[in-house]
Amino acid sequence: MNGLSVTELCCLFCCPPCPGRIAAKLAFLPPEPTYSLLPEPEQAPGGGGATSTSASSLRSSGSNPGRWKLHLLDRAEFQYSQRELDTIEVFLTKSSRGNRIACMYVRCVPSARYTVLFSHGNAVDLGQMSSFYLGLGSRIDCNIFSYDYSGYGGSSGRPSEKNLYADIDAAWQALRTRYGISPDSIVLYGQSIGTVPTVDLASRYECAAVVLHSPLTSGMRVAFPDTKKTYCFDAFPNIEKVSKITSPVLIIHGTEDEVIDFSHGLALYERCPKAVEPLWVEGAGHNDIELYSQYLDRLRRFISYELPSPRV
Repeated sequence: MNGLSVTELCCLFCCPPCPGRIAAKLAFLPPEPTYSLLPEPEQAPGGGGATSTSASSLRSSGSNPGRWKLHLLDRAEFQYSQRELDTIEVFLTKSSRGNRIACMYVRCVPSARYTVLFSHGNAVDLGQMSSFYLGLGSRIDCNIFSYDYSGYGGSSGRPSEKNLYADIDAAWQALRTRYGISPDSIVLYGQSIGTVPTVDLASRYECAAVVLHSPLTSGMRVAFPDTKKTYCFDAFPNIEKVSKITSPVLIIHGTEDEVIDFSHGLALYERCPKAVEPLWVEGAGHNDIELYSQYLDRLRRFISYELPSPRV
């Protein structure tokens, strides 16, 4: 999310204001794609070698039911070897709104107890997040499943609030059906704008647990910090949905967050009946919480010791 001038705010709330307009102006900054997908050799046209398919061409073509390999571009800044890269599986699924959604499954830990369904933050895609997923999963003993929002990376369509909800639904169904992961073995993790689809899904489905990392209460409350109620034209109303979550919820927020004020995390914690002991990272901003040692410590304790064992 980015700061807006007074003029931009006036334009934003021109009559009649609507959630789609608020969401588009406040939230979505899809980066230039940092990866492409390579069809497996047996799927390549004419039986020849694999040919590269860029993210942009994927968005304009039909989804391929075959198998794909991930090709990371230099700007993805991947930090691991080919061996680790080979543990990453990518594929396309379709959302209820007709968009093709790029998905990534990272097998970090054999026979992992939990799989984390990770909804990433703004201005990044799966390519940029792949190194982080490998490191995180190996450190908290979980596999990681993630996806790109409509209009991000290899996903088709345009980013919007409605698409966010359809995107995570498609990812949830793919994780459940393609890999046979039961809901009580899934940890939903949302970071920044990713807390919006995460809260929505968690308010409708029970899962093992929920992690909200630098969450927002609503779009209006980000743009206008003094907003005390949720208007009908507000976007991303996490504050109205979090009370419906029936799974344990861990909220993580930096006390010096310059993008989504720390007060958002506090408000969600107070509204959430299933919240566990939160992690308030003293001095942390919006994009550096992962650099603090207490981040991994709290995640490990939450996932390894505070959650019930999945049903067999």
